[in-house]
Amino acid sequence: MPITPAMLVWAYSRGIFPMGDPEDGTIGWYSPDPRAILPLDGFHVTRSLRRQVRKGRLRVTIDRAFEQVIRACAEPRIGDGQTWINPEIIDAYTSLHVAGLAHSVEAWSREPVTDAREEEMEADEIGGRLVGGLYGVSLGGAFFGESMFSQATDASKVCLVHLVEHLRRRGYTLLDTQFSTPHLKQFGVVEISRRAYLEQLVGALRRAVVF
Repeated sequence: MPITPAMLVWAYSRGIFPMGDPEDGTIGWYSPDPRAILPLDGFHVTRSLRRQVRKGRLRVTIDRAFEQVIRACAEPRIGDGQTWINPEIIDAYTSLHVAGLAHSVEAWSREPVTDAREEEMEADEIGGRLVGGLYGVSLGGAFFGESMFSQATDASKVCLVHLVEHLRRRGYTLLDTQFSTPHLKQFGVVEISRRAYLEQLVGALRRAVVF
């Protein structure tokens, strides 16, 4: 049975999310213990990254290129050659985006585009080319980060800074990163028990906020 938006909403509201098996594409459903979150009031940004954001070297947008972002995130990482974001995952989350519950943050290079192939990246309208982004799911006051990519220095990090600022302004209380990695720990990601996570999730889902 293909993944549907309703299925995703049901799962996320219960702390469960899907991932595709890199080997055979089988969809698995996960609810890790411990669970990683990024406390919105404990977000850490280095001075160098703050300077990058202030310089405005990249143009940042929201929900302007969701499908491009998820497809870029699905590209196998260098040295790994595998990805959990398979075609079924892409189709499911793109449908959820159309339903208004999955969102993306995009980073665009300000350099002019000269390659006609970039037209599909809305280069004429936005300017530059897509060099970084992230996407996730939004339910109530919870945002579930799924994946990010970067093709320029600090592009995904700049997107994360903008995402956190956006969530704070909108009144979100939970930013779920699912798993902890050395890359995420530098921003203040912490691990909590599944039980503690579900308690926070229940409270966040009750919040009437709009992404």
